[in-house]
Parts: sequence; structure tokens; C-alpha cells
Amino acid sequence: MPAAVLPQAPRHIAPPPTKENLDFADLAIIDLAKFGTPEGKAQLVQDVRNAMSTVGFFYVINHGYTQEQNRRIFDIAEVPFAVSDEEKQKYVGKMKETGSYQGYKLRQYWHIGAGVRDQIEHYNIHNDVTAKEHPEALRPFLPELDAFARHNHFNVLLPLMRLLALGLELPEETFAEKHSFGSDLSETWIRLMKYYPRSSEDEEKTKNVWLKGHTGMDTYFTCRCYFINEDFIDFDSMTLLWSQPISALQILDPQGKWKWVKHIDNALIVNAGDALEFLSGGFYKGTIHRVRQPPADQRDLARLGVFYFALFNDDVKLVPLQESPVLQRVGIIRRTEDDRAPTMGTYRKGRIAAYGQTILKEGKKKGVEEEEVAGVVVHHYN
Repeated sequence: MPAAVLPQAPRHIAPPPTKENLDFADLAIIDLAKFGTPEGKAQLVQDVRNAMSTVGFFYVINHGYTQEQNRRIFDIAEVPFAVSDEEKQKYVGKMKETGSYQGYKLRQYWHIGAGVRDQIEHYNIHNDVTAKEHPEALRPFLPELDAFARHNHFNVLLPLMRLLALGLELPEETFAEKHSFGSDLSETWIRLMKYYPRSSEDEEKTKNVWLKGHTGMDTYFTCRCYFINEDFIDFDSMTLLWSQPISALQILDPQGKWKWVKHIDNALIVNAGDALEFLSGGFYKGTIHRVRQPPADQRDLARLGVFYFALFNDDVKLVPLQESPVLQRVGIIRRTEDDRAPTMGTYRKGRIAAYGQTILKEGKKKGVEEEEVAGVVVHHYN
């Protein structure tokens, strides 16, 4: 039987990696091929636990997605950005009203600071790709996007969640069972995202930072970042970022230094979000991170990103799993009192609705601003 003919997509031409000598972070590389044997799985439990409880970021390789599939999904990721401005308006997400990113987030929606607004556009698709209508140009690709969502969810996310549960000496399905697929119980989604170069004036006003680091804890914590006066949305349980060659992502290491994240072909870059830190009582740490202007040899390029944002089901209360023997030994760091802790759904809606739309207050520490979302103080790092 002949192979199915795939719909034609614009060809994404990935640029070469930067040749600049950047100070790259030393991140663990998690080889999911080891998951298939008891010995390999036991080693992965230790490796993932160590990476997530110290640095908070790691790479994943041998995840079952081929190089050709990777190339194809980046081709498909170009499609929503070729849609006319008029049609995009029909599918704009109502973030402030609904607390959901589904649809387009167009450029200049977020206020960055010093009179600067963002130059980031993204299109967001629930992991039930049929949950909402999509632009006509994207509809032929929905079967492939569905397969992509399933791969991220079942072949990457859930194995990692099982390893993290075992790392806390909890039943293996503790975290995995809280991630429904293709259901209105959860807001887990694919994001196709493009970062457009900014003017030199805007770069100067924002000190070359496209999203600043943020966290919700007083301790070393989590976040996604892209512009100087706003945090990004790592309020999720886990973020899966498909590595691409334009250097821009930086993490703040335990010594307080910004380190670049290096591109590894066909690898995933994984980090925890607020929700996982809530449930793990601060044991699994999301790292403060940001995206800044790329190095000189990549500075004028648009940066295409492909993400899978995983969230616990909306009804999951974000309180520490104090039955964990590990947490009983090392202690629990609470983000808020248990009786005030929000559910995943409440926290998600509050974070999305507030992002880029609220006025931040000066924090207690220099260069840190604060806001309160669903009873949790969120810190924003300039």
C-alpha cells in the first residue's frame, strides 16, 4: 500500500547554530531509551530526580520522534504565521476573559515596560485538536498535530512524570494520573511560537531581554521568560520545548549567573513549572530563566518555537504531597497555606488573565517585582 500523501507545508529552513563562544549551561541529558529495562529505568529515576531537584532543566533524547518528523513539525509550525491578519483576528484567544490561551496571541498584546510592547506571536492548540475551530490553512495538518500531541503526552510527558513520582518514593502513577489527555479536564496544549527581531531602540530600553525571569517562591524557582517587565507562563506542571538552533534561552544557575542553553539536534529541553513545584513541596525546582536577544550572528532572524505545555487537571489542588517519604525526610516548602492553595484551574486562569496586563509592585529584593495571583505571590526578575 502506498504511503499517505501529506499536505504540502511551507519549508522551514533552520539556520546553523551560533558560532559565538557563549557560556553554556551544563545540563543533564536524559536518554529515554533506557526506560525499557529495569536497570535503565532505575538509573533514570535517579538522573531525573537529581536534575529536577538541583538545576531544574534537562535535555531528553531518544524519545521516539525521528529527525524527519522533527523537520516536518517545524514546517507545520510556520503555517499559522502565514495566515492573513484579517483571518487571524477571527481566531484570537480571549486570554483576559477566559484564562485560556487557545487561539492566537498576536504581537504587541503584552506591555513590556518603558513603553515597549512585545514582538511575539503564537498559536495555541488544545491537545484535543478538534476542541476548537482553526484557521483554514491549518486544518489539513490537524491529524499530524494530533499525532504530535499524543507523542509528547504519552511517549515523553507521562514517562517523565512516572520517573519523578518514583523519585519522591510515591506510587508510579501519582503524577501521570493527574494529566488527562484530550479532555476538558485539562488545558494542556501545543504552542507554535515566533519571536520577531526588535528595533535597536526597543532592545536598548529593555536591556536586550525579551521576557524577564520570574518565580513564585522566595527560594530559587521556576519560570519562562521573554521581555523585561513581565513573567512568562511556566505555571504548568512541565514544559517540553523542542530544541532549535537560534540561541536565546538562558537559565539562572545556582551561583546566580545567567547561562545560555545549547541547541541539541532533535532533543527536548524540559523544565518544571509552578504546579509541579507546588505538589513536590519545593523538592522539584523550576529554574528562573529568560529569553534574550540572540547573539550577533543570529540577531536578525525570526525564532520559531514548538512547545508542549502540560498542566495537571483543573481540579487538582496545588498542595504538597506530604505522604512522600522523601518530603517527610527533607521537609516541605509551601507556596501558600494548604487551605488557601488554589486548584490548577484557578491558578491557570489567574496567571493567563494577568500576564502582561497587570501593574507590578516593587518587591523586597532589588530588581524584583511582585503580583499576587490566586493567593500566591509571583516574583518577576528584571
